[in-house]
Amino acid sequence: MDMKKRVSLELRHRSPSDVQELVLDNCRSSEGKMEGITDEFNNLEHLSLINVGLVSVSNIPKLEKLKKLELSDNRISGGLEVLAERLVNLTHLNLSGNKFKDISTLEPLKKLPQLKSLDLFNCEVTNLTDYRESIFKLLPQLTYLDGYDIDDCEASDSDGEGDLVDDEEGEEGESEEFDEEEEDEEEVVAEVDDDDDSEDEEGGEVNGDVDSEDDDEEDDEDDDDEDSSPAKGEKRKREPEPDDEDDDDDDEEDDE
Repeated sequence: MDMKKRVSLELRHRSPSDVQELVLDNCRSSEGKMEGITDEFNNLEHLSLINVGLVSVSNIPKLEKLKKLELSDNRISGGLEVLAERLVNLTHLNLSGNKFKDISTLEPLKKLPQLKSLDLFNCEVTNLTDYRESIFKLLPQLTYLDGYDIDDCEASDSDGEGDLVDDEEGEEGESEEFDEEEEDEEEVVAEVDDDDDSEDEEGGEVNGDVDSEDDDEEDDEDDDDEDSSPAKGEKRKREPEPDDEDDDDDDEEDDE
């Protein structure tokens, strides 16, 4: 995709003045120059043009708010004067993987007073003797060269430090909230267990009462049965049959 078309796609129906970050990596520039980027992007702070086939940055517009410029993996070998003239507030510049051979080609960067970080990985200039010492001497405003300061201490991501702190605090806050939630859950479980125990006890008492009542009823029934039955060792007495009717019949026969 050519650079002009990519720029229009990245706008997404916004006006150039609304864009603060523009990433055009891996698109293709015509004749090795920038296209579609104008001074209408006056609020742009981050521009990324990685591996787009740039040979020159001569037609970069004036972008006074631009702070970070990514130009790695192109074929730029000089002409950095225009950056010092048009990007006066630039703080981060990545020129890794380009064609810089001599330290003198980097001298125009002295006119960028805000420049704090410069990357030249995989450029031939890094093979020179006393390369790091020479660059720090040439550009005293630099804090980091190729990710390390003058004392070989690795750079921290200055743009992400605040976010990192916030993330850590957020994680701590989340962990504290999680612990509190766990404690609350444990308390709830304990309360539920207590309720279950009390219910079991109440159930036991109720069942005990019911059982005792049943036992009493059974005892009463047994007593009734014992009262109605003869005592042990005694026989039931047979009631004599009435003889009155037979006697009457005999008297009648005698009279006849």
